[in-house]
Formats: sequence, structure tokens, C-alpha cells
Amino acid sequence: MLEVLQDQVPGWLAEIGRNPWLRSGANLLLYLVLARFGGWLTGAVLSRWLGSDSRRLTSTVRKLVLRTVALAGVITSIELLPIGARVASLTLAGVESLLILVWVAALITGGRLLLEGASGRRTAPNWVRPTTVPLLNNLMRVLLALAGAYAILMAWNVNVTGLVASAGIVGIALSFAAQDTLGNLFAGVAILIDRPYQFGDYIVLDSGERGQVTHIGLRSTRLLTRDDEEVSIPNGIMGRAKIVNESGGPYTKYRLRVKIGVAYGSDIDQVMAVLIHIAADHPNVCRIPEPRVRLRGFGDSSVDFELLVWIEEPALRGLALHELNCSVYRRFAAEGITIPFPQRDVHLRDHRQPGQAPSAGLAGPDQSP
Repeated sequence: MLEVLQDQVPGWLAEIGRNPWLRSGANLLLYLVLARFGGWLTGAVLSRWLGSDSRRLTSTVRKLVLRTVALAGVITSIELLPIGARVASLTLAGVESLLILVWVAALITGGRLLLEGASGRRTAPNWVRPTTVPLLNNLMRVLLALAGAYAILMAWNVNVTGLVASAGIVGIALSFAAQDTLGNLFAGVAILIDRPYQFGDYIVLDSGERGQVTHIGLRSTRLLTRDDEEVSIPNGIMGRAKIVNESGGPYTKYRLRVKIGVAYGSDIDQVMAVLIHIAADHPNVCRIPEPRVRLRGFGDSSVDFELLVWIEEPALRGLALHELNCSVYRRFAAEGITIPFPQRDVHLRDHRQPGQAPSAGLAGPDQSP
């Protein structure tokens, strides 16, 4: 058997070398074997390097290598065939277009997987976050689609100079027609990347609106107020506004200030002790940091104190302030501490000389019978 093969193989090789169709088929078969081997080797290396957590990314890269080598074999095999230049050119353009589509699809899938994986890591940059992944993914798709379309047109020898010039003119016209929309769009991108606030944060704008962030879009941001009213604010305004994020910082706790005035002559040590006890007994007041009392000043009618406490989240501000005010009123009444109200003493002086009649507009003695 081996002797027969040894005798036949040189003849087969010689026949393949003389016949372009057989040479093209052998070339394609060789590339297909290389494609299978390259796909297997790529999958094995990436699985060992990336681990089992990146199976989808490994599968995407493995398929890309396999299909790229296989299509490269198709291209080289077509070049070996004795066909007309016109047919060969059209066939090669079609195969190259398919290869470009394979690369664009693989890059889109791989880029999306990389963004999703990077967004969950603590060491990821600020612009790669779960909130920015959809935006970056869409932007990447658009750019890769445009690059792929350009490459396909070049593969078919299409002159793209006129198309690029027309697209530039159309883009300029659209930019002038949609200035506000584009301004909101770029502001939305900046908000998603810079993250001055996030979903669920309580923010206060310099115009007075206060609410919880329920949606951050490319055009607008939505706030849900304590009156259950949804306010939609364009991102262009949000980008220029002064924003106080009550949920920002390393903690979600919110500092509450309760202002109280007591009458002059009150025992300030007693007042401070009562206020501390009121804060300590309240269920929504945090124990750490501890409540504290500060004497802020001397008003026209009262000695002004401020009770400083921390609550778990800004949403409890209204309820906690109401309950603390009620407790202060009840405890002060029980302790005999007076909460004064504004008073004014009016002193009237009579500047008339003895025996002088009252001037016009001033009431004289009652002359009625």
C-alpha cells in the first residue's frame, strides 16, 4: 500500500501543479485546515489567559480568526483560477465585502463585551461606567459601521469623494438647524461621563427645583419631586446650572438643621440638654455622627439655637424636620422653656407746649357728650 502511494503521490502533485482548478481547490483546502487550527489555538490561548469568565469574548475572537483565514483562502484561490478579469474583480470585491462585514460584526461584539466587563471593575476610568456603556456602545457601532461602509465602497472601487463632500454639506446644514438639540446631546454626554449626579440622587438646582433623579438621557434629565411631580430639564440647562447633590460624597447621610429660638433669661444649659435628648430619642436620627447643639446668635426677640443632626437619606428630611419640631414644642412646654414671638414696644411722646391745641391729624380729647 505504501509503495503504491509513493508511486502515485508525485503524479498527483504534478497534476495539481498543471491544473489551475485543482491548484485552487488544494489551496482552499489548505486554508480551511489552517483556519480550523488557528481557531482552536486562539480559543485555547485566550481561555487560558482570560479564564472562564470571558467565554463570549474568547468565542468571538476564535470565530473571527477562523472566518478571516477561511475567507483569505477563498481570495487566494480565486486569484489562481483562470477566469476573466471582470468576473474575478467582481468576485473578489464580494468576498472582501464579506470579510469586512465579518470584522465589523466581530469588533462591535468584542467592543461591547470589553465595555461591559470594564464597567464593572473598580479600576475602570471614570468615563467607563454602567451608565455610559450604552452611549459608548452606540457611538462605537456608528463609527465602525461608517468605517465598514467606507471600506466596502473602496473594495468596489467606488469614488467616495463626492459622497464625503455631500455628507459634509448635509452635516453643516443639520448642525445649524439643530443647535439646541446638539447642545443638549453634548451636555448629556458630558453628564454621563463626568457624573455630577446619578440615578436615585437627590439634587437641588440653583433655580429651586429639588427632587430625586429618575432618568438621565442624552436630551434631558428627569427629577421626581416630593409632590410626585416629574420635572424634565434639558441637559443644556443642567450643564450650566449650579447643582447641589444632597446624596453626593462618600455617604448618603444628610445633615438636618433645626432652628429654635428661646426667650432671653432662659437657662441655656437646660435648653441644650433638652435638645440633645430630643435628638437621641428620635428613631430617624443617626447616632454617628452624634447630634450637637450650637448657639448661633442673639436675635431681636430670642436667643437663637440650632440643633444639628444627621439622617440616613435626604428623602427623610421633611418628615424628620416635622417630627423634631413637634418634639421640641412639646418638650419645651413641659420643661417650662419659653419660645418667644416677635414683639415691638411703641412709645408715644407728646411734644406740644402747655396749652397748645393738637395738630391736624392727631386725635384730641374725646369731646362727645
